[in-house]
Amino acid sequence: MEVRQERQRRERGRTGAHGPAWPGVPFARAARELGLKPREFELAVQLGEVRTVSAGPAGRRRVPPEEIDRHGSSEGFPEALRSRLWAVGTAEGAELMGVSPARFTRLARAGCFTPVRFYVNRYRAVVWHYLAADLAEFADREPGLLTGRTPALLRTALDEHSDRRARGWRARRVDQLTAQATDAWQRAAATAAVLDTPELAQAVPDPGERAYLNALRPELTRIRSEVPAAREVIESLVLAEDPDEIDWYRHCLTTALPQARATRPAPGTDGNRQTGPDHAPEPEPGRDPADSTAPGRERTRRPEPRSPRPGKLWSWLRGRR
Repeated sequence: MEVRQERQRRERGRTGAHGPAWPGVPFARAARELGLKPREFELAVQLGEVRTVSAGPAGRRRVPPEEIDRHGSSEGFPEALRSRLWAVGTAEGAELMGVSPARFTRLARAGCFTPVRFYVNRYRAVVWHYLAADLAEFADREPGLLTGRTPALLRTALDEHSDRRARGWRARRVDQLTAQATDAWQRAAATAAVLDTPELAQAVPDPGERAYLNALRPELTRIRSEVPAAREVIESLVLAEDPDEIDWYRHCLTTALPQARATRPAPGTDGNRQTGPDHAPEPEPGRDPADSTAPGRERTRRPEPRSPRPGKLWSWLRGRR
């Protein structure tokens, strides 16, 4: 094992045919070395479990070798890492928590735990996935909500908002993207990403600033569909919908803009109209760059390790504290 890891470290440091290679490991290779499937690796980057850095003039993201070494030398690798990334649907989540799928759905709709990802099935229905670790923590913290009658407070929450899952997912992604942003304009763009065109125009009257925010706008999801109806569902999920949610993000954006302007004016407001991706801002000194977009283009066909048995993983999750 040590010999193989040392060989991998040497290979990462090799120079390319035209000079030194860009630092870091490409996503596909990093996923293999970490024993992660592509979607697990994507989730690991989003959750900050795996740190990335910018490499190359195009700003392509890579994983620092020391990040792979850190995980490789940690206790329980790779099962411990994969267990933190284990995402489950309604049926499996209900089984893990020992509740019926109907009760699990009510708890999820009420916002008791937040989804980490979704997909749209062939019936154009949204299928949400949750971190098993989040479910274990909730079950330990609120055992009274798993049995008996639904508490009045929970029923009131469902009456006010019949389904908080999309709202919770958006909040989680905006928090992730804001934390991973490398400067004040990127942080503002992360907040602006959930506002539609009219709402953004009201929050940011200056067209140059709006153009710059749109150029920096991160993707909340890389899910794509060729089916128009499914595409409409996906597009609707990334935008704030309730008036109070929209007001909150507009407030956050108007608070973030003065901080961004203090660093420098937007290119569209100082005579320089170049606002494309090649003109993204430089990282602020002292901040560690992190990925603001999820990996999606690099994939591997190499066989991946099998996931741990649910019973064993559930025991680990419940005993991890």
